[in-house]
Amino acid sequence: MIEKVLQALGDDCRVQPAELAARFGITEDEVRKIIDDAEKNGSILGYGAIVHWAKAKPERVYAFIDISAQPERDIGFDQVAQRIARFPEVHSVYLMSGTYDLTVVIEADDFRAVAAFVSEKLAPIPGVRQTATSFVLKMYKVEGRLVEVGETDERLAISP
Repeated sequence: MIEKVLQALGDDCRVQPAELAARFGITEDEVRKIIDDAEKNGSILGYGAIVHWAKAKPERVYAFIDISAQPERDIGFDQVAQRIARFPEVHSVYLMSGTYDLTVVIEADDFRAVAAFVSEKLAPIPGVRQTATSFVLKMYKVEGRLVEVGETDERLAISP
């Protein structure tokens, strides 16, 4: 039941506990307890709107920065990642498997601001060895939601 309530909140954080209780056949108090527990244990990080910034502020730039970092004894990449996460430009920081160790998603006003972030803030951090920056050219799906829903062709494919 916890997953259903959290999924419903993830889909629409404005849904009221009374509606969730009716939807899932539990009491409103049970829903409130699930939400309260999830907020306390960090399962719910916050509430808010998912904004399509390309429409609201078209000049906004998003970049994915892959980072090769030097892990520290007994703490791995945590200190580097936590330091990077504190910058206001940083949207997300992920520890990755593969070629790079960390992936950072940032938002900035323009390409120059991204370049300045990488050269002036990111590169000087002890432990950061290499970066590779990719810019978002177009968004198709954000936070589980389709950005621009075009016409869908529901015809079945014909094969010979």
